[in-house]
Amino acid sequence: MSAGLSRRSFLGGLGVAALGATTGCSVLGAGVAGTEVAPGTVTYWNLFGGGDGARMLVMEDAYRAGPGSPKLQAATFTWGNPYYTKLSLATIGQVPPDVAISHLTRSANLARAGLISEITEETLGMVGLSPGDFSEKAWKAQQLDGKNYAIPLDTHPFVLYYNAEVCEKAGLLDSAGNLKPINGTKGWEAALSAAKQVTGAYGASVATIGDQATSWRWFQTLYQQHEGATPWLADTGRTLSYNREITLDTLAYIQSLTKKGLMPADTDYAGSQTLMFTGKSGFYLQGEWEITTAQSIKGLKFGMVPVPTLFDRPAAQGDSHTFVLPARSRTDEQLRRAMGFVKSMLDQSLTWAKGGHIPAYLPTLHSQAYKELSPQSNYASAADTVVYDAPAWYSGSGSTFENIVGAQIGLVQQGLASPQAALARARSQLLTYANTPSPL
Repeated sequence: MSAGLSRRSFLGGLGVAALGATTGCSVLGAGVAGTEVAPGTVTYWNLFGGGDGARMLVMEDAYRAGPGSPKLQAATFTWGNPYYTKLSLATIGQVPPDVAISHLTRSANLARAGLISEITEETLGMVGLSPGDFSEKAWKAQQLDGKNYAIPLDTHPFVLYYNAEVCEKAGLLDSAGNLKPINGTKGWEAALSAAKQVTGAYGASVATIGDQATSWRWFQTLYQQHEGATPWLADTGRTLSYNREITLDTLAYIQSLTKKGLMPADTDYAGSQTLMFTGKSGFYLQGEWEITTAQSIKGLKFGMVPVPTLFDRPAAQGDSHTFVLPARSRTDEQLRRAMGFVKSMLDQSLTWAKGGHIPAYLPTLHSQAYKELSPQSNYASAADTVVYDAPAWYSGSGSTFENIVGAQIGLVQQGLASPQAALARARSQLLTYANTPSPL
């Protein structure tokens, strides 16, 4: 690389070339590979698939139908690292969208790299918004060095689903048909044992095979419920800061549930939910977004609550989808259009909440319409105890960190590794990334 060619300009050239190669002459090429879009068009990138993707399309169409709304060009890319790579390269190559979605746990990386713009109170005020319009925990979590870089759309925590028919037969529902409170490991195992007697198979199910993210979410939820649990990473990922004793205790407890036959040791993402949906398990642990799948099962009666507090304090692993403004030169009018689109999406937060996510926009969260939304509003309190993954260039939703640690947790769940061996392997692999400077 010549002295006159900076690393960022080199990446920028690669970014434009790569994006051009992947989009070709399709409609996505407009605004992605540097081609022109119609004047006044708002360009928007996201990573939503499945039920989320379907609801986002409805919200986009509602924006387009609004009186006087600018034209909208929306593009959806592959979830996880592929999406963030495209967004980063497009911004470095100076062809980013006006607005993009970012997981909150990924936004700090983008901000540190100068890839997203600060969102000031004046920017929010352009469309009648203020910091006080958002859930306090999500709003504070998106801040970096006291500045705002992301606008939270939701909080999406790990939650507990339950098969109402199984739980009723097991005596786990109250007179109103709601799940009775479950507290502590003894209460949890008693509930699972009662459900297992009904199902003849398992008390609860969670993915253990081929789904590193779920294994991490289940572990992180229980780990963070312990008093004294420290974040896994510190110093923006340069230090592994987990509490070793609590980590090993949590892994051992997770493994004990499979050894006792209360939870399956060998089930994948789809299999874990099928067990609950078909009455082979009383409970199912997953992100709240699977509500759409549960609702599609004919005849299934189910409920959802926050993950019970098995240890010292309530906690659940989670993240938030946020809107970010990729770094680019903008006129006041362009900024106003971008923020107008964001405001339209926030105003449609009830539509988004029907897919399971807890609204971060307080006018929706506190609305009567949301309070009457069941079972979604039954776990809304989880937004107050959600635990976001520690910041690092290699951490966050769909990250290398989740893949490394989650894979080892999965082996523990399957009974193929001891907690000590799994932690040693995870640590060895993570140190490579902890000792590597951020590529952004």
